[in-house]
Amino acid sequence: MTREIRLPCYGITIRLDRGSTDKEPGSGTITSDLKGPARTVADRIYNAAIDGLESLILAHACAGLDVESPAYVEGIETAVEAIANHL
Repeated sequence: MTREIRLPCYGITIRLDRGSTDKEPGSGTITSDLKGPARTVADRIYNAAIDGLESLILAHACAGLDVESPAYVEGIETAVEAIANHL
């Protein structure tokens, strides 16, 4: 049974197809409003950094971490701000 998690930032939606067990990790997909068209090299670098962040969020959700907790969501917001400020 698929579980959908909608986070209150950046349109992040996680769909978990299978939860993690002792024998195998969970699986799923993630979408967000964070990436835009890659018109420039800077856009491509930003989108790549966001891909990495989204992958980490999905991995945490698949592993069973509480990605809906206020502290976790604040961490996402801080990471996105840091990526934007760095690039």
